[in-house]
Amino acid sequence: MKALMLAPMLLALAACAAPQQTPVREAAATSVPVVGGDRDAHGCIGSAGYQWCERSQRCERPWELAQAQGLANTAEAIDAYCAMPAQPARR
Repeated sequence: MKALMLAPMLLALAACAAPQQTPVREAAATSVPVVGGDRDAHGCIGSAGYQWCERSQRCERPWELAQAQGLANTAEAIDAYCAMPAQPARR
């Protein structure tokens, strides 16, 4: 009878004496990049569709720029438009 009571008590004591394992945090190694955190040198957010336009001196979405300026909605047309320097205002 004593042996039957001793076994569960030893088992419970052994379970209580086991060292606790805390989870290891690897936040720095497994961090997910922030959406919209991909700004270029001009501050344009590429994942939102923006790219720098030298002519307008601002971040532009190519399809919006094409519609506003009456350009073909192609990479070549947008690149050609944005590569041209802005025209100085005539007096």
